[in-house]
Amino acid sequence: MIATITFLILGLVLLVLGADWLVKGASRLALSFGISALVVGLTVVAYGTSAPELSVSVMSSLQGKSEMALGNIVGSNIFNVLFILGLAALVAPLIVNKQLIRLDVPVMIGASLVMLLLCLDGVVSRWDGALLFGSAIFYTWWLIRMSKRDSRARATEGEPKPKRVGSVWGNLLWIALGLVFLVLGSRFLVNSSIEIARILGMSETIIGLTIVAAGTSLPELATSVIASLRGERDIAVGNVVGSNIFNIFAVGGLAALAAPVGLDVTESVIRFDLPFMLAVAVACFPIFFAGFTITRGNGLFFVLYYVAYTSYLILGATNHDSLPMFSKVMWEFIAPLSAVMLIGLLVFEWRIHHKRTR
Repeated sequence: MIATITFLILGLVLLVLGADWLVKGASRLALSFGISALVVGLTVVAYGTSAPELSVSVMSSLQGKSEMALGNIVGSNIFNVLFILGLAALVAPLIVNKQLIRLDVPVMIGASLVMLLLCLDGVVSRWDGALLFGSAIFYTWWLIRMSKRDSRARATEGEPKPKRVGSVWGNLLWIALGLVFLVLGSRFLVNSSIEIARILGMSETIIGLTIVAAGTSLPELATSVIASLRGERDIAVGNVVGSNIFNIFAVGGLAALAAPVGLDVTESVIRFDLPFMLAVAVACFPIFFAGFTITRGNGLFFVLYYVAYTSYLILGATNHDSLPMFSKVMWEFIAPLSAVMLIGLLVFEWRIHHKRTR
């Protein structure tokens, strides 16, 4: 037990150090190449922190556990938005770059919709995987191209060139060390948490739905919270949005390509989890658009919804007697009220924006 607790503490330390180094290296690298911190957050940081999801999903596919591979992608995307963005916003309100509203959030919504449509026939085939992975390559190329174009435009307008901080290789070293520490830290933390849960008598089902499902997203959690604390708000938000896009396009695509006959999709995932993932992505648009800020209130809204989602999964897995009442309250009261609130928020903000531009 002492060794397990030691690894738990070590995992937390590695996560904090890794996230701090990754954010430091990424933000400095952005200055070195004239690339915005947002694009670095959407690509370098987001893709790097999604390494655990990539590893777990591809290995699961190769071992014939396609349900775990897809479940990891869907569960991580829900966790990323509701818990990580929510927690980061509770630490400090997050300013949302307008590019996210114009391009990246719509891409995240579109990617979620595409994944849902591809899963409707009960399998994500290898051809579907090739389509998804090709989309990841195109999206990354487009982001870098747009960032360089904006950088050239700023230079033409006479804006001073950002001062380089540190060497390029030194910043790449910070990023590499940060990624290694994040992956090691998340592995130590997940494994030790599972061991403690077993000692306390928790079932395998509860462990899988809680600790393991969130475990592969620990690098994103640590990175976004640390970025929020350091004032790198673009990296904090871009990391989550970019990770979700990467999870669907790159992780989903490679997992489907690695599986012998594609990824099998269960009926419950089609009926509940995938639509919920899409709904979470759609909910980002009105919240991000409202003043281009994710407030602490929005963060609390996200976190409470993740608690409700996890509670629903646990009650369903254990066939708890309170599941029917919980489902009734969620579907007939909380969900409609939330939808009305989000639509009202979007309409209100649109009217304000329309008046300003008249």
